[in-house]
Amino acid sequence: RPMADGAPPPVLEPCLLNEIRDFHDVVITAVFLPKGDGLISLSEDGTIQVWLKRKGDQYWPSIHHTMQTSCSCMAFSPETRRLFVGTVAGNICTVVCFFVCPDHQGTRMTVVLFVLEVEWLLSTRQDKNLTWHCSESGQLLGTYNTTACVSGLQFDVETRHAFVGDQSGQVTILKLEQDRCSLVTTFKGHTGNITALCWDPIHRMLFSGSTDQSIIMWDIGGRTGTAIELQGHKDKIQGLCYASLTHHLISCSSDGRIVIWDMNVTREETPEWLDSDSCQKCEKPFFWNFKQMWDRRRIGLRQHHCRKCGEAVCAKCSSKSSPIPLMGFEFPVRVCNTCHESIPEKDRASTTSFHNSEHNIVHMHYEPTIGTLLTSGTDKVIKVWMIPRFQ
Repeated sequence: RPMADGAPPPVLEPCLLNEIRDFHDVVITAVFLPKGDGLISLSEDGTIQVWLKRKGDQYWPSIHHTMQTSCSCMAFSPETRRLFVGTVAGNICTVVCFFVCPDHQGTRMTVVLFVLEVEWLLSTRQDKNLTWHCSESGQLLGTYNTTACVSGLQFDVETRHAFVGDQSGQVTILKLEQDRCSLVTTFKGHTGNITALCWDPIHRMLFSGSTDQSIIMWDIGGRTGTAIELQGHKDKIQGLCYASLTHHLISCSSDGRIVIWDMNVTREETPEWLDSDSCQKCEKPFFWNFKQMWDRRRIGLRQHHCRKCGEAVCAKCSSKSSPIPLMGFEFPVRVCNTCHESIPEKDRASTTSFHNSEHNIVHMHYEPTIGTLLTSGTDKVIKVWMIPRFQ
């Protein structure tokens, strides 16, 4: 986006600060300690490690603990310094208590989420159940059966709404109470499994990422049903983080790409694709329109759609492509010839920055208080990055 003097905005370039390589297995999740004094990592083999930052910003191993069973997810409370670890056996282990859920033992946990304000511990398993416990007593407060395995979970403290993303591509909003819950609504915009959810309680926006390589911004607070698509990845989304102070979304995909989206710009919804039996530009019939093909003695054409206006068009009337960043299309997409001419050059300028982390990412965590990002990859390495303008 041009700045006041006409110069382009500075590129948000993540700066690699450090790498931690002393892992025997893939790190499935990791979080920073308060003030960036270190980090906690959890590996597939059940190894929990605490790394403290020493002089020269080097991370040194401080605590090493191996769980009795393999682990699948983790939640950390920096205020209470409690660590919650979900196992493949369906249990949650913390430093103060051990929750055993008899109905779900042997079922892999997928997400663990701790809510300090209400002392709730939300968890999901592959048996399609969402449960919430009292984190102080370990008492089971409630359960909810989902339609598919849950792969993403977020919670809004103010309204006590849980946002549940599943492997069918659906997002479900639930109203949780102390001993019951009610279904608020469901919505679906992805064609693949949901792999990441991110909730911004300040602007009341929900971001969802999927195996279909897309991100959708759902305007929950606006109550208008607005959904903005963001297309800037070429592999499945692995993580989403939102920097509320600067209004930037950080996303990563399994191919190692990190994308920083400028959400200060005014974005537009992508139009619905229109149905038609003939091209809405030249009126030539599509190949299933047998009557018009016979009447005009024409061969039927293949149908395409303009990504900007949504009209059904033939290949000749949509022979050009263009990025449409304000609609979330960072890569060139098919547009009709009319729309291609109508897009001003300034609207083709990218609103994001792209970076190669040089490892296949499985997890990402952002700490807004210090403007630092970490990524873990299939190469058994954690990389720590600084994003200068986010500090």
